[in-house]
Amino acid sequence: MSTTEIDVNALGEKIVRVIKTIFDPEIPVDIYELGLIYDVFVNEDYDVKILMTLTTPNCPVAETLPMEVEEKIKSIDEVKTAEVEITFDPPWSQDLMSEEAKLELGML
Repeated sequence: MSTTEIDVNALGEKIVRVIKTIFDPEIPVDIYELGLIYDVFVNEDYDVKILMTLTTPNCPVAETLPMEVEEKIKSIDEVKTAEVEITFDPPWSQDLMSEEAKLELGML
């Protein structure tokens, strides 16, 4: 494993830790455990792309939540650029939530 590979993996883990500090304002669970983050891409140049969704297309934080994610990711020293792409394919469902999130919300 090259040092770049290790660094990219470590940065990916750091990004996930930062994402776990962002909460959906309507549900007391972070957006990662809610299953709103579909993918985190990090290239060798430390450019980051986040593919995420929202609980609904007309979510009250549709404007602010992606910007919050982007700003928090950009605040990580190693990150050169960060971009958040919103998708509704596949649409979010409760099945995407982690066991931890379901437990937190009393669904287990």
